[in-house]
Amino acid sequence: MRKAVQYAACGHRGCLRPSHRQLLTGATVVTMVRTVGSVGFGLYGAVTSSLTFLLIGLGIYWVGDMADGALARLTDTETRAGATFDIVCDRFCAATFYLGFAWLDPSMVLPVGVFLFEFMVIDMFLSLAFLSWPIVSPDYFGLVDRTIWRWNWSKLGKALNSSAVALLMVFTRSALLCTIVALGILGLKLWSLWRLSKLGIPMPNGCASSARAAVA
Repeated sequence: MRKAVQYAACGHRGCLRPSHRQLLTGATVVTMVRTVGSVGFGLYGAVTSSLTFLLIGLGIYWVGDMADGALARLTDTETRAGATFDIVCDRFCAATFYLGFAWLDPSMVLPVGVFLFEFMVIDMFLSLAFLSWPIVSPDYFGLVDRTIWRWNWSKLGKALNSSAVALLMVFTRSALLCTIVALGILGLKLWSLWRLSKLGIPMPNGCASSARAAVA
């Protein structure tokens, strides 16, 4: 028989609650569907050298990313598992578009490489750091550090990270401009990483085996 685990209640939206443990929710289904759709169109666009299909895949990624988050908030089913799944799927969708675009236009290899290093390495680490605090997703990192949240997960921060380089690649085809912007975003992420290191990442304590036994 499972023993109940007690949680201290607080009034902050985004903090962990006992009800937020389910793995499969409507939002995670949307995340999976939009990932399959985005990657499918992106791969087809790369194979057929079609910028149109690449852009459709990118659009599915962006719209779906907004939709799964909105659904989770609307149905009050935001979970850490769902947030982590969303973070991983975002990288898969983005990598498909950017690598596909570089395949179509090799002049964009440098800005694509810089962006993917920033997004799939530095930003990935920053995004997953929320797991060290009792919050359900990076969207609520403002409860931990308002400045890091503002530059990374506010609406402006997300728009800058997810769309600036892609739109510049599509509309300007300037490798120099795209590289400069990608380096600027990389600099911002490295600064955020430095600030996070100064903040310190809390470490869990206790015995994992004992914690498992407590809920067995």
